[in-house]
Amino acid sequence: MAVTKIKPIKSTLSKALDYIENPDKTDGKMLISSFGCSYETADIEFEYTLSQALQKGNNLAFHLIQSFEPGEVDYQKAHEIGKQLADAVTKGQHEYVLTTHIDKGHVHNHIIFCAVNFVDHHKYNSNKRSYYGIRNMSDKLCRENGLSVVVPGKGSKGKSYAEYQAEKTGTSWKGKLKTAVDALIPQVSSFEELLTRLQAAGYEIKPGKYVSCRAPGQERFTRLKTLGADYTEEAIRERIAGKRTRTVKAPKQQRGGVSLLIDIENSIKAAQSRGYEQWAKIHNLKQAAKTMNFLTENKIEQYADLVSRILEMAAESGQAADALKNAEKRLAEMAVLIKNVSTYQKTKPVYDAYRKARNREKYRAGQEQAIILHEAAARSLKAAGIAKLPNLAALQSEYEALQAQKEALYADYGKLKKKVREYDIIKQNIDSILQADRQPEREKETERG
Repeated sequence: MAVTKIKPIKSTLSKALDYIENPDKTDGKMLISSFGCSYETADIEFEYTLSQALQKGNNLAFHLIQSFEPGEVDYQKAHEIGKQLADAVTKGQHEYVLTTHIDKGHVHNHIIFCAVNFVDHHKYNSNKRSYYGIRNMSDKLCRENGLSVVVPGKGSKGKSYAEYQAEKTGTSWKGKLKTAVDALIPQVSSFEELLTRLQAAGYEIKPGKYVSCRAPGQERFTRLKTLGADYTEEAIRERIAGKRTRTVKAPKQQRGGVSLLIDIENSIKAAQSRGYEQWAKIHNLKQAAKTMNFLTENKIEQYADLVSRILEMAAESGQAADALKNAEKRLAEMAVLIKNVSTYQKTKPVYDAYRKARNREKYRAGQEQAIILHEAAARSLKAAGIAKLPNLAALQSEYEALQAQKEALYADYGKLKKKVREYDIIKQNIDSILQADRQPEREKETERG
């Protein structure tokens, strides 16, 4: 669980940077990263960007703190998560310095980023909405890294991602993997064929003593055996061979080839025969009709077809997300390159004069900021492997084209995510309808037991 807070820096920027860069707190400055600047000269580089601001304001920078639960994360992972958070907040447009402090009982990150971005020189707008965006980003990163999250309305109490996600949406990576395995078992003749079919559906398979699977967009692998007693390799082989059945019966669509629409219709009729009021508590007729129309329009006849469609779209969504991340990464790299080329060119006359000056020490004292900026830009260009200074106008044109490409990718990704959510809801509706049909059977079994 990570707790975040943010505050503006209106003065003494250099002191704030010195504090977070303290070697006693950062393992001898080993836990310091920066973007768009060198941490040694960050105050001067921030000041130069601030001087180009298009809007007036008193804020020089923002100080974001991300604190982790004691003992929940090691300092290297915390620093990595902090960098991901800083990148998400600044979007590749603001210089920042990130440090991880390990001198207290809990590991925590400090991120100081410039109040003005170096791309179009607009100010960062910090308000309640942007703060909740930061908190959501931090929670998302915690979930992806297996850490607990703060549950809204429950104070600072943390809850695991699996618990939180299951309660919030009724779905999880494990839940989806179980559904995929259940849908494929009646269709395959061996465990190896099941793995091949999962792979064809977009899952990455990691063999070994315990076979693991990872869906597109999933951060970590999931061991099949962690899904439950019916999902160990031995149990799955027995289920494929017909020597074992699940402890809890799967919907009919997972067992046979009966039409999904017919099964839903039968479930509704059975539910209506027991009285509309009782059934409506689980699902209403309007929603059931909408579900059936969706299945008809999308030509989905079997439960396995629905699961396969969901897996295909999840794979497409994962690929779109990767393409979007690559575009964002390239944009960030280009933004820094443009900044350094521009700074290098603007400060070159001063630096050339400094090199020719008879009294360099005196000249440097009068033009120190411009000289430091030029030297920092030159170091950054050299580190990026830039031997010949590129054309600034061409770089800016390329950046604009890539920005347009990124926006198109973002729109496509949004449509795919919406589709995945829509199909997930339809699947939940179907599961709910079919479960309603089986409820009296389970009640009778309980009475007989």
